[in-house]
Amino acid sequence: QVQLVESGGGLVETGGSLTLSCAASGFGDDYAEYDKCWFRQAPGQEREGIACLSVSDPKWRGNTYYSASVQGRFTISSDNAKNTFYLRMVNLGPQDTAVYYCAADPDFRPPSGGVWYHMDHWGIGTLVTVSS
Repeated sequence: QVQLVESGGGLVETGGSLTLSCAASGFGDDYAEYDKCWFRQAPGQEREGIACLSVSDPKWRGNTYYSASVQGRFTISSDNAKNTFYLRMVNLGPQDTAVYYCAADPDFRPPSGGVWYHMDHWGIGTLVTVSS
């Protein structure tokens, strides 16, 4: 059974940094071949895609994608030996307050034109609160 579990959320001051982790299990030997993304949902807002790492399609393998709202501040990475991927967040502001979700898919469609597509597997989320 595939499972994703986020950790690393918490309270941080404006300008601070956090690194979120997403521990994956149940993928067997295929974890490294799954496309991996982070989404977030702020209070009263829709869920938005913020970062993806493409690996499944040779055409886009290794590509990273970021929303305009986090470009230059957030970095997605993966440690395949640990079956864990990460979201490094720096220069956080109150607008980054949200529940953060990790997601994985065996063959996703990369985000394009601000549209972030379906992902098969999701974590339950971790709350990040940035105080002003």
